[in-house]
Amino acid sequence: MIFVTVGGNTPFDRLVDTLDAWAGERGRSDVLAQIGEAEFEPRHLRFERFIPADRFRSLMREAEVVIGHAGMGTILNALELRVPLLVMPRRGHLKETRNDHQWVTAEHFAERGVIDVARDEAELRARLDDLSSIRPPADTDPGPGRALSQAIRRWVES
Repeated sequence: MIFVTVGGNTPFDRLVDTLDAWAGERGRSDVLAQIGEAEFEPRHLRFERFIPADRFRSLMREAEVVIGHAGMGTILNALELRVPLLVMPRRGHLKETRNDHQWVTAEHFAERGVIDVARDEAELRARLDDLSSIRPPADTDPGPGRALSQAIRRWVES
């Protein structure tokens, strides 16, 4: 299953629309998206507007890969659970967020090899066609929270 999340604050129609089109073209029925207050309603994805925190974490654990915006909640949950994560940051100039803080966050984590980033819709579609290349965060100690603490330490040290 592919789990998609846009976070709880703002819709991210560009991400959901791209995934919906991809799922329809590829005949994927195993995609579940949390879409928030989006105006766009997917035709090919199963979707829910909001998902309670405990179920959200359970869905992340079960997912082959998590696709999301570059919000810190999404990133930190994926790192803690050590699940493969591909993010496409919201962009300020597209009025998806107030500025490019998600872009900066995504680039920072990507440069350290902690998460995978699709910088636009074309790159997202290409990465979706090669899901096996999206790996969980590397970690020599599989203990819970280890990848998260290492990622935060790398962030602080840089």
